[in-house]
Amino acid sequence: MLHSQQVRALAPENDPLRIGMGWSRDDLEKPQILVESTFGDSHPGSAHLDALVQEAIRGIRDAGGKGARYFVTDICDGLAQGHDGINYSLVQRDMIANMIEIHGSATGFDGAVYIASCDKSVPACLMGLGRLNIPAVVVTGGVMDPGPGLLTLEQIGTYSAMYERGEISKEEFEEYKLSACPSCGACSFMGTASTMQIMAEALGLMLPGTALMRATDPDLKKAAYEAGRLSVELARKETRPGDFITMDSFENAIMVHAAISGSTNSLLHIPAAAHELGIEISGETFDRLHKKARYLLDIRPTGRWPASFFHDAGGVPAIMEEIKPLLHLDAMTVTGKTLGENLRDFKENGYYEKGAEELKKRGLQKEDVIRPYEKPIRTGGAIAVLTGNLAPEGAVVKHAAVPEEMFHKVLRARPFDCEEEAIAAILHRRIRPGDAVIIRYEGPRGSGMPEMFYTTEAISSDPELAASIALITDGRFSGASRGPAIGHVSPEAFQGGPIALLEEGDLIELDIPNRSLNIVGTKDGRLSPAEMEKILKNRRASWKPRKAKYSSGVLKLYSDHAVSPMRGGFMGKIKVEKEDGER
Repeated sequence: MLHSQQVRALAPENDPLRIGMGWSRDDLEKPQILVESTFGDSHPGSAHLDALVQEAIRGIRDAGGKGARYFVTDICDGLAQGHDGINYSLVQRDMIANMIEIHGSATGFDGAVYIASCDKSVPACLMGLGRLNIPAVVVTGGVMDPGPGLLTLEQIGTYSAMYERGEISKEEFEEYKLSACPSCGACSFMGTASTMQIMAEALGLMLPGTALMRATDPDLKKAAYEAGRLSVELARKETRPGDFITMDSFENAIMVHAAISGSTNSLLHIPAAAHELGIEISGETFDRLHKKARYLLDIRPTGRWPASFFHDAGGVPAIMEEIKPLLHLDAMTVTGKTLGENLRDFKENGYYEKGAEELKKRGLQKEDVIRPYEKPIRTGGAIAVLTGNLAPEGAVVKHAAVPEEMFHKVLRARPFDCEEEAIAAILHRRIRPGDAVIIRYEGPRGSGMPEMFYTTEAISSDPELAASIALITDGRFSGASRGPAIGHVSPEAFQGGPIALLEEGDLIELDIPNRSLNIVGTKDGRLSPAEMEKILKNRRASWKPRKAKYSSGVLKLYSDHAVSPMRGGFMGKIKVEKEDGER
């Protein structure tokens, strides 16, 4: 018996309440599907999702099911930038997942369709999907078109810094701002939103070939319709995500992440989603897989083209074809077929030819966007996890966006206890080549782990600083960030991590090839590891914990319960292996 029918038998109020909102008597007998979306007039990534919701509802109806619309609108990191609103960005992921759990658990549903587009909403759906573990399909809302001259939103940070330095006029800056977002959809670069749309497909939770379509493409509505139909089929078969999403599925996604040079925020979101399915993924997992991977995708912010070109070049299937020897092709997917079977189908159904025609109109071919495996942009993937006495639990750097001359450097620490002080120092040229800008007390428990987008843009837009300094923080970065940016430093400063003990002029050795990040001296010069350890021990003895930044509300709840950034930054507890092997 379907779960919805079991609930009906237990709760006599169930039927009259649904009749009261317009359901027919026949509807009560059908498979009941939760259609959860982040639709709302909140930002371009969500304002168009109602049309996809309606198509999913139509597909559910035509397959003999009954869909119910639920909404948990997300906020936009772009609209939250430049003020304390950005502190709410990461916590919303957990709050959306909480509401998905509540919506699905408080009512008897047999399956679900999750519809979202953006940085925190897609991972929130993946987390909620894992918690409910009912038959489900994910639909992502696609990517916006670029503006004039292929202008995309991540460039606005650069133009803002240029305006602040007097390098462009106010009129030029205003024109850029008003032209960067010409349509709905996720921002058109390989930021966190685009990355997580791709991750959802790479995990096997979407209809193959539907991630990161243009939001204006009529085929996106067709994909939502087919997802609705599929959700009813999965509900009847009782095929749950936990039945087929395994560690192999996550390893496939991470290999795709390496090939696309995905956002560093994935190291927060993938472990959090895996945790909900009972799978534990650490930074070491990412680092191990990235080392043997190749970076192939020539999409901004580190590449040349807007993200709207990705789907035309073949999308996730084309990436997977290039890295096929590195994938678990026997991993099952939501289609009921293995990954290998899905890829074989694409070669036979004309999928690649349609996109090739779109690229041809721009004078491009697939290889201009997705490089062949034999001709990568860079080997060794895109992400490195660094450890050392500055980050005993790890830190993350997107080395694909770091100038090679910064791969091994000894830098002078310039500590700041908030981002505002750091960005002012950069813009007013108080930061010099050879400095390491330290922004601390911005981790999950310190302030909610906001992103440092404006700071990274101020650095990367200055040619001198971009190739000569590093930014090191216990906060995180926008998926649009470029340059020598090292984030997620763990333990964070608020919990007394070594980043809290840094002093002006301390020497920091960054060694990306050897995956290390160490404090190797003070302003007086380099010291031996034993001498440095003694100094840090003395500093720790005099360090005083800070008073919690928040005394009430959701940010207090989050900062009180968030786990380490290197474990996913979610609210909860991580099971830790004891020496005797027990948990």
